[in-house]
Amino acid sequence: MSLNRYPDNWTELALAVKESANWQCQRCGRLCLKPGETLPDTLKRRAYVLQVHHWNLDPGDNRLENLVALCSSCHLAYHCRSRGNISPGQLSLDFKLPEYFYSFRQNESH
Repeated sequence: MSLNRYPDNWTELALAVKESANWQCQRCGRLCLKPGETLPDTLKRRAYVLQVHHWNLDPGDNRLENLVALCSSCHLAYHCRSRGNISPGQLSLDFKLPEYFYSFRQNESH
């Protein structure tokens, strides 16, 4: 996640929002992990991580009424259903394709 659009105290602010929600997703009600807690290997960890979402999609607007604690599944659902823009770098992958991919694509267009 790119933090350049977030305030310097984002980590503390996000922690306060999560604590205020009692570490529970405000959409689906799932209880999520607190810092330092672990899950058994049989459970999917990412579904139990609490994140903070900006309702108006502006990471610079950190009024409490604009912030909500969501589990990672619900947070991703809001962004994937075109209910918001995804911050630059937030869900991107940084990888280079093999050279043969480019030659394949070039031959495909002829």
